[in-house]
Amino acid sequence: MTTEPLKLYYYMKLARECDTAILRLYRQGKILGGAYTGTGNEATAVGSASVLEPRDYLFPLHRDLGAHLVKGQTLRNIFLQQLGRRDSLTGGRDGTGHYADPALRIYGNVSHLAAMIPVAVGAALAAKIRREDAVAISFIGDGGSNVGDFHEGLNMAAVLKLPFVLIIENNQYAYSTPASRQFAAKRLSDRAAGYGIPGVTIDGTDVLAVADACRLAVESARRGGGPSLIESVTMRMQGHSASDDAAYVPPALLEEWRKKDPIDRLERMLLAECVLTAERKAGMEAEIASAIRLAVGEAEANPYPPPGDAGLGVYA
Repeated sequence: MTTEPLKLYYYMKLARECDTAILRLYRQGKILGGAYTGTGNEATAVGSASVLEPRDYLFPLHRDLGAHLVKGQTLRNIFLQQLGRRDSLTGGRDGTGHYADPALRIYGNVSHLAAMIPVAVGAALAAKIRREDAVAISFIGDGGSNVGDFHEGLNMAAVLKLPFVLIIENNQYAYSTPASRQFAAKRLSDRAAGYGIPGVTIDGTDVLAVADACRLAVESARRGGGPSLIESVTMRMQGHSASDDAAYVPPALLEEWRKKDPIDRLERMLLAECVLTAERKAGMEAEIASAIRLAVGEAEANPYPPPGDAGLGVYA
């Protein structure tokens, strides 16, 4: 577990700087396909993964880069993947966030995001059958919570009392569709009652609150208490992807959420409590910048896969 506030701060900073580097590479024409960021979502990704053990299963989405990092994913692998290089986790046959690392028990995601929920529930079922003492944690957005996979997966997990935690990342918009046009419920966590499981809504900009809620859910699941549903309320501070200018979001709404930035929020607390100093912050930022430069350089030096590899793993 990585729940010390200073470590949480480090991983949130690292995730954001990785996202910034990915956007820069995209604008330089070095990334094929889309580029997706988790700006504003770092507390949810980092706080949730921080309570997991190495034996636990993580099923992150495209805005959960921080969860990958906390679970042990290397910067080298992340940038090899983003740049579609030969030695990436997908062998250069895919880019962006479509990759898994079984060695770290990280799986997903696929573009049909909610389709990962039943897969994660399957991992939880396998863990229970094998008595692994492992928990599976998965994520879905506010938009993805409205499709059938959400119901089918969560209902199965509840009926079988599986060690499973599902986090709804309610970041206000499903691409350009606001939450008010997606569902009538006041809180998405209220849906938990329909499955007979605990449900809670938390402030997704408070990494400590996220970690606390996820810790309780994971501990309950590990004890045999079954699944939980957590709604983390945040804001997607950039477009759906790098090609989306998010013109459909009212500027005043973005400004309101900018004041709640999860990294700034924790930074103010750490500075006030003298856990973080200006010197330590500068040193951390320099360390992160250097590590990202090194990883990007290694990835750019790595060759693309040979054309003949394009057919590997293709079944139809």
